[in-house]
Amino acid sequence: MYGFEALTFNIHGGYLEAIVRGHRSGLLTAADYNNLCQCETLEDIKMHLSATEYGPYLQNEPSPLHTTTIVEKCTLKLVDEYKQMLCQATEPLSTFLEYITYGHMIDNVVLIVTGTLHERDVQELLEKCHPLGMFDSIATLAVAQNMKELYRLVLVDTPLAPYFSECITSEDLDDMNIEIMRNTLYKAYLEDFYRFCQKLGGATAEIMSDLLAFEADRRAVNITINSIGTELTRDDRRKLYSSFGLLYPYGHEELAVSEDIDQVRAVMEKYPPYQSIFSKLSYGESQLLDKAFYEEEVKRLCLAFEQQFHYAVFFAYMRLREQEIRNLMWISECVAQNQKSRVHDSVVFIF
Repeated sequence: MYGFEALTFNIHGGYLEAIVRGHRSGLLTAADYNNLCQCETLEDIKMHLSATEYGPYLQNEPSPLHTTTIVEKCTLKLVDEYKQMLCQATEPLSTFLEYITYGHMIDNVVLIVTGTLHERDVQELLEKCHPLGMFDSIATLAVAQNMKELYRLVLVDTPLAPYFSECITSEDLDDMNIEIMRNTLYKAYLEDFYRFCQKLGGATAEIMSDLLAFEADRRAVNITINSIGTELTRDDRRKLYSSFGLLYPYGHEELAVSEDIDQVRAVMEKYPPYQSIFSKLSYGESQLLDKAFYEEEVKRLCLAFEQQFHYAVFFAYMRLREQEIRNLMWISECVAQNQKSRVHDSVVFIF
């Protein structure tokens, strides 16, 4: 019942909402980022992070440090917080929290299948998988030769099973098919998550609709740009777009026939919320597009915390923490490779 969440929300969700708002106050600030950008070595980064919530996770790491170690430990903190919240959650919040991890599951499946295709060691691939997207039978993905086997042998017992109905074919797995599989799965996942949030109703439905619509539109733009100049037909491209969002349906029709980045830009500039994103880019360039989308997403995620008695704060917090880890990875890589002049190129300030 919209507007009356305050009556009953705190019975089951109050404690966890307080916890997640507490975690949110531990996110790195602009001052932290400015200090990190001044660091000369990875040891300096570790020393600065020791004063933040990442301190306990990094304190026992021996020298010399590697970027992967920093990212791994920061991700471990996120995983610990997520597991703590999931243990405390009751329905429907527990299902909502599980939905948040399905995107990582899809990425892990694609990573293992692509790595196996290029004859990489399975153990090495498993180490690169995101811990939030792990499931019991993930290591056996390596034996699959086509989509049918992938589904029958491994994925039938995972939460991703319903999303596979659209992409079960007997075609052998190659790079193109795997990329189409990733986007088809993501489309089914986003639509399912969107329907689930609509069913929850109230402020959760309102705020999550906006956040998921933005995600769907961003994916539509990325699919369009990445498929320019490939053998993907217009109809195939259209099938990969989600059936909701600000661009649905007329924007999708125009994106499907776009042949270059400037045509994509012309389509997006018809939509006021996306006009500001594309106004930051000069014509013909798409390298800065990811950063512009991340900045807009962070703005929207921060706004989710302005309202109370809804589940979108959990989604927003997880996404903000993931963005923070991306920032730390970029800063660490720049420091490790002596590219400090480029350190501000990809850092998205959260507060």
